[in-house]
Amino acid sequence: MPLGCPRVAAHNHILEEPAMAKAGSCVGLDVHATKIVTAVLDADTGEIAFFAMTADIEKTAGFWAGLPRPVRVAYEAGPTGYGLARELAKRRVECVVAAPSKIPRASGDRVKTDRRDAELLARLLLAGKLHAVRVPGPEEEALRDLVRAREQVRVDLMRCRHRLSKMLLRHGIRFDDGDAWTERHRAWLDAVVLEWPAAQATLLDVRGAIDPLHIAVTGWNDRSCRSSQARPGPRKLACCDACAGWTR
Repeated sequence: MPLGCPRVAAHNHILEEPAMAKAGSCVGLDVHATKIVTAVLDADTGEIAFFAMTADIEKTAGFWAGLPRPVRVAYEAGPTGYGLARELAKRRVECVVAAPSKIPRASGDRVKTDRRDAELLARLLLAGKLHAVRVPGPEEEALRDLVRAREQVRVDLMRCRHRLSKMLLRHGIRFDDGDAWTERHRAWLDAVVLEWPAAQATLLDVRGAIDPLHIAVTGWNDRSCRSSQARPGPRKLACCDACAGWTR
């Protein structure tokens, strides 16, 4: 079957007919949520072949583990995470998860396709020019997700607070009795009434968004510190210190 001709086989997850990979092949993967576009580079002849696979981590890792060794695989770090790299390592297939910001690209080359990205990874892997990132374990990756979620809520809270302070400033209203967002400041905010109904409605809406976010930040801090209790040494202390220093 000609290369690139679609075929959905019932017995495996290959979406296109692949050329047989040889020992010493370098494989570049352009990983997406629903498919993986693959470039297989023959290290001896320089020939390259393309095909697509479904984004099933176990089946993909099993496919490469069943090919003649050595086979080296590379893909960019991204939103699909590190599950594929961990599964390949479990099957003793060498895998490089490349840092996207350090992938060399030709100046002026702005045309991006799945195949071109996969081919670039395969060629850079062969040349030894990929910068690998450290692959975290599943527990550490889960903790990273928690920290990211906490940071997103914190940023949302800061934006809402800035919106409120700038709005009051436009109306010539300032708080001069200590630090902002203390209990005293909150009591002062409760007493603020703007002259125009539209402005007062906006004030109440922004204030109504701040209080749930403040509660959410406190909850994320507690969850982060509880999750860090099982982590020994400096990382545990750093996490709890960060929580303690967060916004009121």
